[in-house]
Amino acid sequence: MNPFRFAFRRLPLKFLMLVVLSGVIAAAGTTQAQERDSFRIAWSIYVGWMPWGFGAESGIVAKWADKYGIDIEIVQINDYIESINLYTAGGFDGVSATNMDALTIPAAGGVDTTALIVGDFSDGNDGLILKGSDKLEDVRGRNVHLVELSVSHYLLARALDSVGMSERDIRVVNTSDADIVAAFGSRDVNAVVTWNPQLGEIRARDDATVVFDSSQIPGEIMDLLVVNTAVLEANPALGKALTGAWYEIMDVMRGDDEAGRAARASMGEAGGTDLAGYEAQLASTRMFYDAAAAVEFVTGSGPMETMEKVRQFAFEHGLLGERAPSPDFVGIQFADGSILGSSENLRFRFNADYMRMAADGKL
Repeated sequence: MNPFRFAFRRLPLKFLMLVVLSGVIAAAGTTQAQERDSFRIAWSIYVGWMPWGFGAESGIVAKWADKYGIDIEIVQINDYIESINLYTAGGFDGVSATNMDALTIPAAGGVDTTALIVGDFSDGNDGLILKGSDKLEDVRGRNVHLVELSVSHYLLARALDSVGMSERDIRVVNTSDADIVAAFGSRDVNAVVTWNPQLGEIRARDDATVVFDSSQIPGEIMDLLVVNTAVLEANPALGKALTGAWYEIMDVMRGDDEAGRAARASMGEAGGTDLAGYEAQLASTRMFYDAAAAVEFVTGSGPMETMEKVRQFAFEHGLLGERAPSPDFVGIQFADGSILGSSENLRFRFNADYMRMAADGKL
């Protein structure tokens, strides 16, 4: 089995699961917000999250944990959504997630969650592909195959909006990421939305053209490390250790020396490809190798503008839960303290403090 096709499932949790987990979450909340010295972080295979596996194997995470007198276990979960489910239920203190999924799964489910590290954003890793046409407008009237209610669905909505169309002009066909490549190869499928590496496989076909990709909505599909807000507030050492480790990993992997190439090759191999394959994925990913660049991004206007679009999409598609009367149901706080939505139900926060400490050399 191609490990990418098993693990690259960036789609939101059904809310029935959130209802089942609600009791567990409530119970977990009473014990998580305590000073501790042992923590667990979950991650899953994706180009922007491979550094966590490398950091654990290389000893970089352990080095930073030791500096602050704590223990951090970095755990790979082979199913992306399952990793977020486990975090939401209190089984982990943090998890790798996109901005949309962090909002629609743990935050919408009542778990106050902080984006500790904004590691990158998709800059071409996600795309809409048509068969037999190079014009986006030709998607009108077609069945579009994608993982429904995922970031692919969000990308489709943004693509349609860019040419004055809406989902009423197409038909969404829910298709698993494991089947999307084979689906495009069939005679009756002529439009798909997917992410790398499946995107790369499909676009290599002679009859396939990418007519819209995430480079046209820069900064909107963010890849984050999120942590439980109460845990972070009670244990700032966790935030310092994770952030310090992340930027040391960034320093290693971006190098054009033997150590950098070895690190990227290791990440590629762990993700089911090789050095060249991993570097190709990095080419369509805007990595924030420098903490200062991440701080500049997260303190700018982009995150609020993006999350306004994301929360509207989430509400329109029922992803904020049955109790949500409007997009304001879940409050989102930004690095400057400004808030979208309910200030009394703040459940998703962008925090620049720890990345700023890294940028200032204070970790």
